[in-house]
Amino acid sequence: MPDLRPVGYIIGLMVTTLGGVMLLPVVADLAAGNPNWRPMLTSALLTAMCGALVALACANSVGPSLDIRQSFVLTTCVWIALPLFGALPFMLGAPGVRFVDAFFEAMSGMTTTGTTVFTGLDEMPPGVLLWRALLQWIGGLGIIIVALIFLPVMKVGGMQYFRSEAFDTLGKVLPRVLDISRALVEVYFALTAACAIVYFAMGMEAFDAICHAMTTIATGGFATSDASFTIYSGPIEYAAAFFMVAAGLPFVRYVQLATGSAWPLLRDVQVRAYLRWTAYAVGAVVIWRLLVEDVAAPVALRESLFNVISLFSGTGYGSADVSEWGNFPLSVVFVAGLIGACTASTGCSVKVFRYLVLFEAIKAQVRRIHSPSRMVQVRLDGRLLDDEVISSVIALFTLFMLTLGVTAVALSLTGLDSRTALTAAWTSVANIGPVYGPEVGPTGAADGFPDASKWTMIVAMLLGRLELLSVLVLLLPRFWRGA
Repeated sequence: MPDLRPVGYIIGLMVTTLGGVMLLPVVADLAAGNPNWRPMLTSALLTAMCGALVALACANSVGPSLDIRQSFVLTTCVWIALPLFGALPFMLGAPGVRFVDAFFEAMSGMTTTGTTVFTGLDEMPPGVLLWRALLQWIGGLGIIIVALIFLPVMKVGGMQYFRSEAFDTLGKVLPRVLDISRALVEVYFALTAACAIVYFAMGMEAFDAICHAMTTIATGGFATSDASFTIYSGPIEYAAAFFMVAAGLPFVRYVQLATGSAWPLLRDVQVRAYLRWTAYAVGAVVIWRLLVEDVAAPVALRESLFNVISLFSGTGYGSADVSEWGNFPLSVVFVAGLIGACTASTGCSVKVFRYLVLFEAIKAQVRRIHSPSRMVQVRLDGRLLDDEVISSVIALFTLFMLTLGVTAVALSLTGLDSRTALTAAWTSVANIGPVYGPEVGPTGAADGFPDASKWTMIVAMLLGRLELLSVLVLLLPRFWRGA
């Protein structure tokens, strides 16, 4: 049985910090003269107090590093604990919802999924809107740190391939966290600030620009209006598309770029593939709409570019209803959502890197069948892929597709229409955002879903965000025995 006190100490500190972050919505409500600041402040105090008590209770066991099992437990428990406390403002204040809805919204925020059960966003207190944006912004930064620090150590989904890229942390997780995190936070802040400035300059109100900048860079997709990005249709869609693509690139490349080295970003095979595949998807949808619909070319280009990139990156903003464009565009964005953005970005889903590994492994196997006596090595971008990386990627890809199917069946059994169940599974496991189907409300919210559907989606969002294996390994008795 692993010693969980170091894990409890770190989680306690994180929960305490989350309580401190809740003070920002308090200030927003106070500035607007909205009485919702009182329950928001109560939530902040309760969160900070609980986190501090847990940290104090576990402080006597803090060591210089975490072992592998503690890293697995920490990774999963953080993404459960923070949404639990993040749900408090939604229950104690506006909108005053039940626990399942508050936890769903907080989990959707922290996992940067973006599916919402809230309606009437236009009348929500500013503190609530800011808190939803902050949850996604925190979750986006957190998943980058997990991808660059913990997953390579835990060898989940082939992430050990990136160990040399993201600083070698094997056996010394905690001492390097501050070094890595500091560089990532600086880049993350810079991109968010740049996005907010551009949004403001292009016509957004300052508050909306800040909230949308946070959810854009986090590829989360929470908006401040029920209409999502529809009310901002126009040139600002091009700016949003640019920042969504930027958020889908590996953040370690931005760290290298900030130190004056642009070549790693320019030559990264994953970056080139992501941009190329995005262009293919956008081009296919634009051509289809021009051939089938009576729509002007500039409108078709702008709407297709924005919405396809939004779903490819996993952001989930909408400036038009993609499902009304026809089955072909919907199929394109469905496949794009199953690909996702780059590894070590805020993007979601399987990720481009794993598809590249799969393609190289398939090509190598075809060559072996054609020439059995030939020695074939699997390489990606000139680097040799060892069997451990390949098998890890294949295992995660297989499990991802299996989880998608099981989730879709489970959602169907809760009473959802088959199309709704499939897209709800897709959006949850791949952390994308929108759901399409008859049960979805006019604002795109899933507030009318049965509770069983919401709980199923909550579990799927958690599994998808943490790369499945890092969560499911905790269910093995052998893991807890340390065998």
